[in-house]
Amino acid sequence: TYAPKLILLDISDINCIQDVAKEILSCYGCVDILINNASMKVKGAVQSISLELDKKIMDANYFGPITLTKAILPNMISRRTGQIVLINSIQGKIGIPFRAAYAASKHAAVGFFDCLRAEMEEFDISVSTVNPTFICSYHRQSAPGNWEASIWK
Repeated sequence: TYAPKLILLDISDINCIQDVAKEILSCYGCVDILINNASMKVKGAVQSISLELDKKIMDANYFGPITLTKAILPNMISRRTGQIVLINSIQGKIGIPFRAAYAASKHAAVGFFDCLRAEMEEFDISVSTVNPTFICSYHRQSAPGNWEASIWK
């Protein structure tokens, strides 16, 4: 039995993920199940969403989960056991208007984890992708001219 330990992680901050993974592995020795369940989205027309915001959404929804997964994966491979779960979105399968960056990031994540599933079979590591339909999530009310405040987390 392990005492719980709270480790804060901003999944969109790619630079800190390796250090957090090392901290987790040094504390517990291994990760049996990794559940990637972070997400960020914004609603808006393609032409009104900045490239900067597109990149931020891609970092949180695609690069964050794959960076964390890649950091934990060598430990699972060496033990030849583990389970990786991606909680994604139905928009990883179909896009809807005014969610282009979000849908693109979710499509990319599905593609990555589908390939990972096939590659990890030989190591007895299970990879699952869950694509729920629309869910109610935390939302900060947007302030005029402040796109960051319109992000859903």
